[in-house]
Amino acid sequence: MSTVVRENIGLLTDKITIKVTKEEYFSSFEKKLKEYSKTANIPGFRKGMVPVGMIKKMYGPSIFNEEVLKTAEKKLYTYLNEEKPDIFAQPLPLESEFSKMNLNEPADYDFSFEMGLKPAFELPNFSKETLTRHSVEVNDEMVSEEVNRMQIKGGKMTEPEVIDNEENVLNVLFTECDKEGNVVENPISKENSVLLKYFTPKMQKELKGKKMADCVVFQLSKTFEDDKLDMMLHDLGLEKGNKEHASKYFKLDIVKIGLVEKRELNEEFFNEVYPGKGITSEVELRKALKEEIEKYWTSQTRNQLHDQLYHLLLDKTPMEFPSDFLKRWLQTGGEKPKTAEEAEKEYPTFSNQLKWTLISDKIIIDNKLEVTDEDLKSHMKEEVMRYFGQMNMGEDMSWLDSYIDRMMKDEKQVDATYRRMITERLFDFLENQVKTKDKKVTPEELAAMQHNHSH
Repeated sequence: MSTVVRENIGLLTDKITIKVTKEEYFSSFEKKLKEYSKTANIPGFRKGMVPVGMIKKMYGPSIFNEEVLKTAEKKLYTYLNEEKPDIFAQPLPLESEFSKMNLNEPADYDFSFEMGLKPAFELPNFSKETLTRHSVEVNDEMVSEEVNRMQIKGGKMTEPEVIDNEENVLNVLFTECDKEGNVVENPISKENSVLLKYFTPKMQKELKGKKMADCVVFQLSKTFEDDKLDMMLHDLGLEKGNKEHASKYFKLDIVKIGLVEKRELNEEFFNEVYPGKGITSEVELRKALKEEIEKYWTSQTRNQLHDQLYHLLLDKTPMEFPSDFLKRWLQTGGEKPKTAEEAEKEYPTFSNQLKWTLISDKIIIDNKLEVTDEDLKSHMKEEVMRYFGQMNMGEDMSWLDSYIDRMMKDEKQVDATYRRMITERLFDFLENQVKTKDKKVTPEELAAMQHNHSH
């Protein structure tokens, strides 16, 4: 009988050698030859009457190799099912005796496979950890900014004759020139739309009173500040932060002047913003907006705390990997083969994802976190009702149950919903395991944290 030998060949890497004897594959090889002779269509022979010898001559080598390899593969997976080693992916073939296989001299063959083993690890003690809950306090100014933005978004564009308001939208033509306004050779030239308030106060004062077709000459660095300067450099195809580029001069030709006439704060506007809410006054609108803005920043606070938890677990959970095996697997395990260089480049991100998967799976299993079918149905129903509620589909929702049943038969839909829900329950659990201290931050500070620590 064939034997299976397992030996360690490196960090978390074992070699499995499968010995396949002639007795295990040769009878099935001969049986397969007879089956071919009964079904083969070969000119000059009636179907089912092709001599086995001819089949062996024509197809023997490929059938022989196939049966030997099938036997080896069967022995490998029988071993894996019985022993259940905790491994990554599927074993990868090592040196092979494929070239030695010869149907004219059938023999015993050894096939070797490499296994990458999952590491054992301990999670950090959550109860000893203190994280910072960064929160944004929503004030009246933030609400006013949102009301103003909504009024402008829903407003009507007018075309005043002169520039007289910091909210003026200027359609302009930028043309690169020298200090005196003479257009340079091969100039940068681009049309753009810019709010008057984006210019420096000095430039705003100079532009006020100007009309269509008027022209001014300016230097970028003295006309825009900070992020507005970076924005203009980018729009003009120049390098952000480049002092030489920022010192360039441009002519600004005024092509068109615009001003948004803000929407009036009346019941028609309130109903467009919050349909069906019965809001009849600015006070009620501001209250609803404040609640919505607070809800948004509360979710961002939680996201940032979850980000801290994610990095805490990654950084404080020591874990080793069979890196050579995993890099080999990266080269061959995907839809498209990768080079060794590509696998090396992808490995740091891949190993982090792998580490997080092992950590999160352990927490979910150890703490019996779960999402049931009823949980999935309930969540899907809430999402559907929220979606159709926004579209004002009426009150008759008798079709909803059958719609959810169809969704539950969609494996991709169910899997995606399960992953979202189990991840949410994982972080809900982790939040309750750590101590937190509160810290007030500005919206810009919290947004920067989200940007800098995305994963």
